[in-house]
Amino acid sequence: VASVGRGARHWLLLGVAVNLGLLGYFKYTGLLLDTVNLALDLSLPSPDIVLPLAISFFTFQQIAFLADARQGKVAPVGITEYLLFVTFFPQLIAGPIVHHAEMMPQFRQAADQRDRLLDYQLGLSLFVMGLAKKVLLADNLAPIADLAFATADAGNTLPWALAAMGVVAFSLQIYFDFSGYSDMALGIARLFGIRLPANFFSPYRARNIIEFWRLWHITLSRFLRDYLYIPLGGNRRGRPRRYLNLMMTMLLGGLWHGASVNFVLWGGVHGLMLGVNHGWHSLLRQWGVQGWQQHRVYVFAGGGLTLLLVCLAWIPFRAETLTGALHMAQALLVPATEPLAPFYKGRAGEAHLLLNSLLPAPLGLARLWQLVCATDLLLLGSGVAVCLLLPNSLQLTAAYQPSITATPQAAAAPLSLCWKPTPGWGIWLGILFLLSVLSFARVTPFLYFQF
Repeated sequence: VASVGRGARHWLLLGVAVNLGLLGYFKYTGLLLDTVNLALDLSLPSPDIVLPLAISFFTFQQIAFLADARQGKVAPVGITEYLLFVTFFPQLIAGPIVHHAEMMPQFRQAADQRDRLLDYQLGLSLFVMGLAKKVLLADNLAPIADLAFATADAGNTLPWALAAMGVVAFSLQIYFDFSGYSDMALGIARLFGIRLPANFFSPYRARNIIEFWRLWHITLSRFLRDYLYIPLGGNRRGRPRRYLNLMMTMLLGGLWHGASVNFVLWGGVHGLMLGVNHGWHSLLRQWGVQGWQQHRVYVFAGGGLTLLLVCLAWIPFRAETLTGALHMAQALLVPATEPLAPFYKGRAGEAHLLLNSLLPAPLGLARLWQLVCATDLLLLGSGVAVCLLLPNSLQLTAAYQPSITATPQAAAAPLSLCWKPTPGWGIWLGILFLLSVLSFARVTPFLYFQF
């Protein structure tokens, strides 16, 4: 790709247009036709389009490559190297979104310059941790979220307890699902001697929404900043324009996740929160307040409020319809007097069949829903503890050294918890892997595959 001259700009525009055109056709044709039908009272049929796997992720990678080539940041590469960069399978399906500058030099590195034993040890360790996140945590949290949101999407009134459990369950599920996939991608890549960028770093411990987006889907945040927010003007054109740029970036980031009003609403909520957060920081600086970011009250109050708002913002993201999101929000804000037992009848029936197949004596069904509900609460509490109290996988495998240092200067995990190539760690990881494999009997999707 040419990097200078008028012709380079034309090639860039053509390349970006082709990439966005393909993404728009496959992902947003249905939304466009539905909007036209609604606006003009038509009944145009929607084509049955099969969405290519990972199109959102490799489209972003290719656009970043073209933009950097236009600015002269790309060294000459052959078609084989380019195809390897775009189709490198560990991160192709759902990220992390990688840059050519951090991948190409690694592909060219000679095998004898790598510590292959360390590559295998760290790669397998990260893979097992990610697999355990997915199948032991995310997949077991899914039924709780599905029950609550299915009830809301059906238009039924649900009790406050079920709505709260559903929101917390999905907040944990999407984190363990996507960060688990990212860990597996990092682990598989390391088996080939390739270090991918970090994509998650305990985002639910963020003290504010700005920090949250530095810790959640780190590579997407980097892409939106470098190739959307900054080209729109960033913070260089005054405060009002900065807030507008933030909102536009987050709205488009929401739309990138899917062709739905709910995703746009989710992006708009985060854009609003980012604007408020930046405005609050500006006021504190104008008032001369110093050291407030390390103050204990700010850490706990800011972290608690951020976690609450992020969890509430997941409601439109998870709900199938806007009406379902409103029903879920209503259940949280205006608690209903509906009993919890009827909603757990189906799950209690499933547990009843399972237990009676394992126990020698038949087990009654009358109060079994309470046991299932208590188990769900224990699982939710365990998930919250893992997110907020335990070191994350990159802290545990501190020797991994991701290809970008997008993680904050967070405290390292205690040395007693850090990964070491010892028999003890091998046994622990082996147990995790065995438990994960035993959970393969059920089919559950990766949430981010649909984006």
